[in-house]
Amino acid sequence: MNENKNRLDFNKGYTPDGFADKVFHIHVRMTGDNDQIYFRDYLNSHSDVAKEYEDLKLSLWKSFEHNRDGYTNAKSDFITYYTGLAKQTK
Repeated sequence: MNENKNRLDFNKGYTPDGFADKVFHIHVRMTGDNDQIYFRDYLNSHSDVAKEYEDLKLSLWKSFEHNRDGYTNAKSDFITYYTGLAKQTK
């Protein structure tokens, strides 16, 4: 679960032995909390950053295969940085 009191993340399908056959993520945000959209749009506009994000995710995959929170935390600085850039350009 996300620790931000204005956001809820629900994940299903992560087991101690790995992924279930189906994995689901539901993100609930307060009105006006558009960080994920800013980040998505920035990646869509900057293929070099999208590739860098892809490489980051692949590099973290095996280390955090059974640790969703650790995986998310390991990507946080990257996401926060580029979300901030995206907001500055809007």
